[in-house]
Amino acid sequence: MTLPLQEPVLVFGLAVIIFLISPFIMSKLRIPGIIGPIIAGVIVGPNGLGLLERGETIQLLGTVGLLFIIFIAGLELDIDGFKKYRSRSILFGLLSFFIPLLFGTALAWYLGFSFSAAILLGSIVGSHTLLAYPIASRLGIAKNKAVTTAIGGTLLTDTFAMLILAAVVGLAGGDASAEFWFRLVISTILFGLVVLVGAPFTAKWFFRNSNNDGQMEFNFVLTVMFVAGAIALLAGLEPIIGAFLAGLALNRYIYDHGTLMNRIRFTGNALFIPFFLLSVGMLMDLSVLFSSLDAWIMLGVVLGSVLIGKSIASMLTSKIYQYNRLENFVIIGLTTPQAAATLAATLVGFEIGLLNVATVNAVIVMILLTCITGPYLTEKFGRKLAESETLEAPQLNDERPERILIPVANPKTTQTLLDLSFVVRRAKASTEPVYPLSVVQRDVKSVENAVANAEKMLTQAIAHAASAEIPARTLIKVDRNPGRGIERAVAEERITTIIAGWNGQKSTKTKLFGSVIDNFLDHTNERAMIVKLGHPLNTTDRIMLLVPSGSDHKPGFTDALRIVKGMAAQLNTLLEVLIIRDQTEPYEKILADIKPNVTTVTHRLASWQELYRQPVESLRKNDLVIVMSARKGTIAWHPQLDQLPSRLAVANPESFIIFYPTETGETDIRGARGTEVPKEVLFKRDYD
Repeated sequence: MTLPLQEPVLVFGLAVIIFLISPFIMSKLRIPGIIGPIIAGVIVGPNGLGLLERGETIQLLGTVGLLFIIFIAGLELDIDGFKKYRSRSILFGLLSFFIPLLFGTALAWYLGFSFSAAILLGSIVGSHTLLAYPIASRLGIAKNKAVTTAIGGTLLTDTFAMLILAAVVGLAGGDASAEFWFRLVISTILFGLVVLVGAPFTAKWFFRNSNNDGQMEFNFVLTVMFVAGAIALLAGLEPIIGAFLAGLALNRYIYDHGTLMNRIRFTGNALFIPFFLLSVGMLMDLSVLFSSLDAWIMLGVVLGSVLIGKSIASMLTSKIYQYNRLENFVIIGLTTPQAAATLAATLVGFEIGLLNVATVNAVIVMILLTCITGPYLTEKFGRKLAESETLEAPQLNDERPERILIPVANPKTTQTLLDLSFVVRRAKASTEPVYPLSVVQRDVKSVENAVANAEKMLTQAIAHAASAEIPARTLIKVDRNPGRGIERAVAEERITTIIAGWNGQKSTKTKLFGSVIDNFLDHTNERAMIVKLGHPLNTTDRIMLLVPSGSDHKPGFTDALRIVKGMAAQLNTLLEVLIIRDQTEPYEKILADIKPNVTTVTHRLASWQELYRQPVESLRKNDLVIVMSARKGTIAWHPQLDQLPSRLAVANPESFIIFYPTETGETDIRGARGTEVPKEVLFKRDYD
């Protein structure tokens, strides 16, 4: 085996290992996971350990990943918001491009570059890549007016950059005639008309005749994206412009919460976008910085032009349109990263002799630094922006009947799960039956015998429900995967609440609860309760509710509190609320407005360590701990929430509920943000 690796299986295998491991490492360092593949590319690339070379395969997959980033941004752009704030996007796009352009051009001219090289360098720092957009989307601020302004401005900055690149190439080739400029302008206009008019017309006809064939629809979307990119090339522009316009053209035909959008996001985020990030990192040659003073000078020029120019543009826009400090920094974070147009223009400039090696390496180092800075700023200030929205969190408007599903597998815990379901059913004022469920795995030796055993266990559940005068309807699903069986039951029976038990153990350190529960949480936006009870529910003396900061901005938070207060009222217990790293006043107001009235005490904890030192250590025998948790990547999520279940599993009295309020598609694990009416699910499972 020789280095760099040439065998396709080894190349691809090493890449996917990087994509798997790097996010874990970044999360431990509190760095956005999107930066991991970039740093990994520096390490394993030709200028690092030399394990991989930036060959045709890496470049091909990286280019596809870049198109996916820009295409998804077009699909997710709030068209109504863009129309409403189009003047803001136009102004910001002009400022964001021409301020850095003037900085870069002036400095390059001062350093002795030719006019063509200077203006090319200025256009390089004037563009930007929406590298950090997936972070904004995950945090739920994609439709914020400031974010919409930044995304809309991207169309102008990248278009201007590509037009200047085409013009500079023409000038370098000696073609500066009026015919050249006329041809460039006309081809650009025709390109825009073909994509923005032709693609929607074709899409409308296709989706009307596709018969909901998922594979055909996905292939159609890819076709539109790449054909638009190819037309952009024919027009003398870069493919990224075509991908962005293709996303805009298909925006209204691909629902944000639909299956097709999920497939697009999943394909891009899982494979192609990481390849693009890896390819950017592999361009880096840090040794140049230590062997050439010119590289340091040029690094200062391009990096300073980007950071100062983009910051001034953002501050001016924020001042004019009265965006707050957090929105200002989010705009800077979104528009700082340089990769797409920057990289294309730099390589073209080097090939035609306008830029030297020192400049190319300085630009590449700048790309790495901005690709780290931008996502960091977006993550940090975007999360604060999401938490500080003055609007109240969207309220649930689910008109479905409240149906509670109880997956059972262990006869010893069936009654406990049913008892909790009765309490929740009462708190939700439901008149529907409860739904005990048993999932039989299809690959067992005798499915018939397994189904018969499931029927016997469910008979016990019916008897227990009947004794409480609660109607019950049993369900049996046969599936190879228990988690998929639960998901099928939720969809087929229009379930709104699931209660699932946990034995306190997990199969590996990478699992939160275990493969079945984790799979269900990762594939739903439903309210979920993961339960481990060490004492009978009716003996509870105190409910201790743990609330992480930002929870009051979650759509299902108020409804979740209503259930918790309903449980406290039925169990006749004290409700003690612990607010972790947040102000107590907003939560006290929400609690006061929710019926029924129960004795409630609210405290503030300054840190998670204080939680472990005091409340967790002082738990009493009949305490029930309820953790208001959050799915990974959403507002109110904190890394400690992944550690808390294991800590509570060994703490006295080992009685707790991990409560996941209803999401509206915020989570980035599945890559699905929804605008439809959110569902409600209480998840509590019995798979040991």
